[in-house]
Amino acid sequence: MTFNEFNFKDTLNKAIEDAGFKEPSPVQEKAIPLILEGHDLIGQAQTGTGKTAAFGLPVIQQMSGDRGVEALVIVPTRELAMQVSDELFRFGKTAGFKTATVYGGTAYNKQIDRIKQANIVVATPGRLQDLLMSNKIKLNPSFVILDEADEMLDMGFLDEIKNIFTFLPQERQTLMFSATMPKQIKILAEQILDNPKSVTITKSERTNTDIEQIFYVVADYERDDALLRLIDYKNPNKCIIFCRMKKEVDRLSSYMTAQGFKVAALHGDMEQKQREHTIRAFKKGLVDIFIATDVAARGLDVNDVTHVFNYHIPFDSESYVHRIGRTGRAGNKGEAITLVSPNELRTIKRIEKDVGTVMVSDVIPTRQEVQTRKDSDLLAKIANTEITPSAKELVKTLQHELDIVTIAHLLATIAQEEIDVKGKDIIGLGTQEVKALIERAKNWKGGDRNGGRGRGRNRSRGGNRGRGSRDRRRSGGHRKSRNGGGNRSSTNA
Repeated sequence: MTFNEFNFKDTLNKAIEDAGFKEPSPVQEKAIPLILEGHDLIGQAQTGTGKTAAFGLPVIQQMSGDRGVEALVIVPTRELAMQVSDELFRFGKTAGFKTATVYGGTAYNKQIDRIKQANIVVATPGRLQDLLMSNKIKLNPSFVILDEADEMLDMGFLDEIKNIFTFLPQERQTLMFSATMPKQIKILAEQILDNPKSVTITKSERTNTDIEQIFYVVADYERDDALLRLIDYKNPNKCIIFCRMKKEVDRLSSYMTAQGFKVAALHGDMEQKQREHTIRAFKKGLVDIFIATDVAARGLDVNDVTHVFNYHIPFDSESYVHRIGRTGRAGNKGEAITLVSPNELRTIKRIEKDVGTVMVSDVIPTRQEVQTRKDSDLLAKIANTEITPSAKELVKTLQHELDIVTIAHLLATIAQEEIDVKGKDIIGLGTQEVKALIERAKNWKGGDRNGGRGRGRNRSRGGNRGRGSRDRRRSGGHRKSRNGGGNRSSTNA
């Protein structure tokens, strides 16, 4: 099935094409026709299954755009509010629709002004209730969407939700999405929905088939080294590392920054402006690695995340689904990697059973395997790189001062660290940067990686990595112990 079969407006089809969507996800395929027919809806599906598009596209299709706020979306967290608002704006901008994001921690007046200009409002329950009860705003939406309803229940927002609906019109189309359906959510659905249709994504449909799921068994003291070695080996374009606790996020962020990685951290103790700045920096590619607690698992929508790393396995299956759903989005391939200790293997089996998925056991690559992979990537990059006249002149100049192996190492360093030598006095060796590179090359000892591990993103992670010199007997463990003690066969990464 394709999106063309929904007969959306041309402006909406253009937005879908620009978003890179290729074909509807299961929840989109089931929910969109029912919403277009005007039914109220209960959708049971996890984050990462495409729920925002499942309700956003058919709602925008039916909006006229000629009167105030037509759609109201209520979500549990500020992060999710920002993400949903961004995605709905992306869908609606070709038709001229505007969105407003409403949450606590920012000035009332600015949000009120934006609401007055908006067609779609995305709000958290606390701030929305405050605005409605104080008569600062009045809303008359035709569409009301309650997203992550079970999460709002867990956060204690049930009373606020019930109160908010007393301020909303009776004539409306109401859509509720929830990963689970506890008794209180079912009662709420009976109160706010009118003869709803139901859409349920089964266990086999919960996890994206475009996500490869791998786990590695390591001792607790090996986690840092194992993580860094896997990042070096996998060479992710953009990745998220999930930790259980805020203190783990802060410690790992400091540690990886000291190793030369470009990282950003996100957890609940950060101020709102800092959180927003961090998310924007990650989206724009100003940082490669995002280290976060589960607060980021719900709603963080970045389509080019290639890898998700679970530094610790999450406590429950739902959190696992939310986490890995950050990769493999919009038709892209993704990889979800989980570090577990030997006594957590039962948790792996439980999650597999709950979610209806299979995680493959693998072993941490050796230092030699990491270096071989990096060399192979570099050779591929060189093979696809045009040899410029400047590079040829540089080699001719250096051949009188350095041997061919040192010259090759120097050029590899330039290629790996993406040092821009264009337009510089490289022929006469007149710049400090080139002189410094030559000194590094002269001091280089074959096979010694302590001079830096740059991967093409201005990383110069000098010095030892603590336990980095230990071989598979430490960071990778014995190969026999990596099969999860069960019937899974190891695969090569």
